[in-house]
Amino acid sequence: MASVKNLKKDINYTLGDLYDICVLNSNLNPNIDSKKTDELIEELFTIHDELIEKINVKDVDNKKAHFKSLNVELETRATAFIDKLNAL
Repeated sequence: MASVKNLKKDINYTLGDLYDICVLNSNLNPNIDSKKTDELIEELFTIHDELIEKINVKDVDNKKAHFKSLNVELETRATAFIDKLNAL
């Protein structure tokens, strides 16, 4: 079973890297609308807050399945975010 500590680290590292990519992309491509980049960054913060909130839920029957589903959710949401970023 993945530990809560490692799952939180995965979330922070993954979303932090995506944040860095957004900022770098907006700095290197002046043609991109900064409002769209700001919206994507806000979405990243929302994803982070939602995932951390789900991790901190205390009344879970099967913790192993709960954390595994959160790991899968992180993967799918990060992939969808990358697709949005590439569409800019």
